[in-house]
Amino acid sequence: MKTITVSPKYQVVIPKEIREGLKLKPGQKLQVFQAENRVEYIILKDIKDARGFLKGMNTDILREEDRI
Repeated sequence: MKTITVSPKYQVVIPKEIREGLKLKPGQKLQVFQAENRVEYIILKDIKDARGFLKGMNTDILREEDRI
């Protein structure tokens, strides 16, 4: 577990090991929210990065007769 310090300007630095593990890049956006007594960050990804992530997914779906 890493410990960080909040600066006088309320800034924090994400430790290097975590930045590298998450492959964060300068300028990348994170969404931040409060969950009870903790702060959580979610990496926001560009929709272009999602292209092809369903490749190879089985698309055979059994449909009800009235939906055909």
